[in-house]
Amino acid sequence: VQLQASGGGLVQAGGSLILSCAASGRTFSNYGMGWFRQAPGKEREFVAHISARGDMLYYGDAVKGRFTISRDNVKNTVYLHMNSLKSEDTAVYYCAAKGLSSSSVYLKSSYAHWGQGTLVTVSS
Repeated sequence: VQLQASGGGLVQAGGSLILSCAASGRTFSNYGMGWFRQAPGKEREFVAHISARGDMLYYGDAVKGRFTISRDNVKNTVYLHMNSLKSEDTAVYYCAAKGLSSSSVYLKSSYAHWGQGTLVTVSS
C-alpha cells in the first residue's frame, strides 16, 4: 500500500490542524493505521493508531485529549485532527500502515508501509 500524507503547515500555539493520509494500492480497509512524529534530533514517536474497522483507538500520552484519529474506508484516507497545539508538537508527521500481525501498535517496527511525512510547525 502506498501512503501520501498532507495537511502540514505553520500554525500558532493553541490552534488546530488536520492531517490527511491517502492510501492507494492494496485494500486499505485491511490495515490498521498509525501516525508517528519525529522532531529534530529526537526519535520517531508514536502518536495515534486506529484499527482496520475504526473501532479501536490508541493515543500517545503527549497527545491524548488533544488529537483525534479517524478514517474513511470509502475514501481510503486516515486523518489526524490536532487541537490545542503546542510548540512541542512541532515535528514531521508520518502515517503508516500496520502489518497483519498482532504486534504492538505502539512500535515503529510493527508498521510495514510508511508515507513520506508532512511538517507541522507550531509557533509560540
